[in-house]
Amino acid sequence: MPTYTAPTKDMQFLLHDVLKVSESDTPGYADLDRDFTNAIFEEAGRLNSEVVAPLNVVGDQEGCRLENGVVYTPKGFKEAFEQVKEGGWTGLDMPEDYGGQNMPAVVGTAVGEMFSAANQAFTMYQGLTHGAASAILAHGTNEQKTTYLPNMVSCAWTGTMNLTEPHCGTDLGLMRTKAEPQDDGSFKISGQKIFISAGEHDMADNIVHLVLAKIPGGPDGIKGVSLFIVPKFMVNEDGSLGARNGVSVGNIEKKMGIHGNSTCVMNYDEATGYLLGDEHKGMRAMFTMMNEARLGVGMQGLSQAEGAYQNAVAYAKDRLQGRDVTGAKNPEGPADPLIVHPDIRRALMDQKSFIEGGRAFLLWGAQLIDQSHRSNDKDADGLVSLLTPVIKGFLTDQGYDMTVQAQQVYGGHGYIEEHGMSQFTRDARITMIYEGANGVQALDLVGRKLAQDGGKHVMAFFDLVKGFCKEHGEDEAMADFIAPLKTASKHLQAAGMYFMQNGMKNPNHALAGSYDFMHLFGHVCLGLMWGRMAHASLDAIASGTSDVAFHETKLATARYYMARRLPATAMHLARIESGADTVMALDAEAF
Repeated sequence: MPTYTAPTKDMQFLLHDVLKVSESDTPGYADLDRDFTNAIFEEAGRLNSEVVAPLNVVGDQEGCRLENGVVYTPKGFKEAFEQVKEGGWTGLDMPEDYGGQNMPAVVGTAVGEMFSAANQAFTMYQGLTHGAASAILAHGTNEQKTTYLPNMVSCAWTGTMNLTEPHCGTDLGLMRTKAEPQDDGSFKISGQKIFISAGEHDMADNIVHLVLAKIPGGPDGIKGVSLFIVPKFMVNEDGSLGARNGVSVGNIEKKMGIHGNSTCVMNYDEATGYLLGDEHKGMRAMFTMMNEARLGVGMQGLSQAEGAYQNAVAYAKDRLQGRDVTGAKNPEGPADPLIVHPDIRRALMDQKSFIEGGRAFLLWGAQLIDQSHRSNDKDADGLVSLLTPVIKGFLTDQGYDMTVQAQQVYGGHGYIEEHGMSQFTRDARITMIYEGANGVQALDLVGRKLAQDGGKHVMAFFDLVKGFCKEHGEDEAMADFIAPLKTASKHLQAAGMYFMQNGMKNPNHALAGSYDFMHLFGHVCLGLMWGRMAHASLDAIASGTSDVAFHETKLATARYYMARRLPATAMHLARIESGADTVMALDAEAF
């Protein structure tokens, strides 16, 4: 059975040596000294290694079951969920006014990675609740916040997001779920939603559904969509639970992965709902939840790669197969361990360089969110908005690929279920699909985010990379990192220029290259992160660190990314500049 150990040392390095959180003037960061964050990470790591991770394979093998309208979660989930709630982990970065601990997002994100890596399906119950609570916090009335948030922050009640219907996924303007106004200000919600993660289960007293629906007489399409709070059980004025609402589970989807999470068909039969935010402005409120979810899904892709990588490394060190072509490394044994072979090293270095670079990228994104929310920094808000589709799309595409590479290290043993490696691949696969399929993320990046605020934020990103390269361009020790990053950044700028010169004449020239652009952007982001990490490690060694081995390993991994992974930007640029003609050449009938 796979095991998991939280990468607390790497997280500490990123927070304190790279992001330098305790030196930041962002409110709440002054408290984040090394001892404080280490205590949080160590305790979260212990909980996930000892309690949450062992249930990952249980959830995969047992799944959830629906009996007489009740969904039962896998054995051990309820007890583990109680431990998570008792430890206050569900409200780590939520406001103290509602029972949270008000930690910065950068801490919540690091801890969130641990939970997702240990057991993605289990962690989705609290993750979706966090997103729903954030939407109520941002758009709800004071009464709604008081009614729902304390129990949602503690996960005594959980939450969901209800968007998709059988006939509409990405195109939500096609939805048919209706919201009929009532004399008391409430609405009667009727319709069916599908693919609703954590839609029904036995781990909470109540489930608070956020449901998109149309009020009759509103504008057509997406402009006529509103968002509603629809609790499973009605909430009395004194906060106690009342009658069952008109919402029920029709079925549990049979899925490729995340078996431990109940993905439900939800039926709303004149269920009582309450408007969240303004009428016909439901997507604005829902995007509060969706943007958070997209960053969380990027984290899921990264976390599955981390879990798979840890087990692949252990197997590669233990499994004896063949001899090192340069001379036996285990002469007393019948063969050398797999890890001596260059192709195994390539696979492991691909994984290691992506995971550590991706983690830095993710935590930098969380730091930007903190600057935006805690310091009202509009530039940080614009930059993280630009980067959100890259975090979601690139980290999940690459994360999935890395779980396949980890599985490949096992050979045939990775394909059978005994070693549990297929679960990482199956669980990671959904991250490329939900919360906006990655093709949609790429379209959002190229079609909306690049031009946002007159292109201000992408230009700020280019300036950030240029500034880093200029600051360290004369440092000979940084040469291995600066030159490749400069080249990759020029490729990204050239791709953007191609879109500007050709996209207006034929939008397909931009859209056909959007997926490559998302990956090109992702590689440049990771290149920047590796440059920053390399600089931090060089500084640590020069300052006489007691852990030279850790920092030399960082530098070697950084050089690998720059030499073996970052050159992919040239390929992506070549594809982009080939335009849309070859992509769109065939008539539909020719397929």
